[in-house]
Amino acid sequence: MKLINTTNSSSILVQNQLAHTDAFLVETYSAGNTDVIFTQAPSHYEILISNKYRAVQEPEIVKIRDYFLKRKIDTSTINPAGIQTIHTDRLIEMSIPIVEAI
Repeated sequence: MKLINTTNSSSILVQNQLAHTDAFLVETYSAGNTDVIFTQAPSHYEILISNKYRAVQEPEIVKIRDYFLKRKIDTSTINPAGIQTIHTDRLIEMSIPIVEAI
């Protein structure tokens, strides 16, 4: 699975996310029929995975999560045990809280 950055093609979605949420970074990606929206806010990261045509498979979820953990998320600022995932057949939402420095 190869993720292709499609942020430039999704400018309206990106502008709306930036205007109406606390996110300061929004990027969109595509892997065929699977779309991914990655957002970063002061207190958390969000990864939204969707596929209009079929259920999102567990291996896809793991590969996408690992992709962002390796390339986009500062893993020293998160607690992996705090990751919350909401599953539906065609939509997966991962919320990754940023741990406040003490």
